[in-house]
Amino acid sequence: MVGSDSFKTTRTPRTYRGRMIEEARSFLWLNARALEQRRFAAMFDGGPVEPVVAAVAAYRNEDGGFGHALEPDGRGPTSQPLHTYTALRVCRDVGDDRFVAGAADFIASVANADGGVPNCLATAADHPRAPWWQVSADSDLLMTALVVSAFHEFGFDHPWLARATGFCWARITSLTASHPYEANACATFLDHVPDRARAEREAERLGALVRETGLVDLGDGQAPAGYAAGETHKPLHYASSPDSLARRWFTDEEVERDLDRLAGEQQDDGGWTFPWPAWTPVTTYEWRPVVTIEALRTLRAYGRTS
Repeated sequence: MVGSDSFKTTRTPRTYRGRMIEEARSFLWLNARALEQRRFAAMFDGGPVEPVVAAVAAYRNEDGGFGHALEPDGRGPTSQPLHTYTALRVCRDVGDDRFVAGAADFIASVANADGGVPNCLATAADHPRAPWWQVSADSDLLMTALVVSAFHEFGFDHPWLARATGFCWARITSLTASHPYEANACATFLDHVPDRARAEREAERLGALVRETGLVDLGDGQAPAGYAAGETHKPLHYASSPDSLARRWFTDEEVERDLDRLAGEQQDDGGWTFPWPAWTPVTTYEWRPVVTIEALRTLRAYGRTS
């Protein structure tokens, strides 16, 4: 249902213009899946919600989860936590919560006793997937933090959610080392978990860890061990909006410099690109529209698209 009492959309009917937007729009019409085309129309052109939801529904399985390469690096049909988080995030962008209850039931069905969720389920083993989609039954902080953040952002409760939230708190509180994707997922969790006082305390500690252990690229471009050349997390990867807790980790100068960097990375064809390896050709064509929308979302949040 759209705009229910428990969930209020923040989508605006305003149509965005300007050279950056126009060039991105052209890129998406030329290169994107129907999902990203419809998503862009809803987010930046005041387009309707229903086509976005219909496009997301094509990736949904009977168990309430999502698969079918919704997140491009997992090519198989089976429901996976990351596909399901992606579906929820897209629906959140357009203010629709009709898939949330089913998604929660699916996530609860694959969660471990501690509430944590594996990164990649065994059901993916027989299907093509990126090398970093490693099947494991272990509870994963990165994945659990992401899916838990989505349900908290929707304001949706579920018997599993309290255990999963407790799992995230325990793991985040004890973090002494991490990697950029995990730290970013933790920041996302802290932005949406209901206990705001605790979230602020842990965000301050996490931000210090991120800076002190080199998990953010402030200009040196040095990728962490095990990452592709140039695959670094910049300030705006953590602080994608001015009201995120991670915004406090960076000075105004650092954020403005990163906004200039992000705006300047728009390619000649109007889209943005990504730094991680394209392990099969189709992912290049599917990821670039996704990261283009994410770049525009961030630049709009900081007033850089008008």
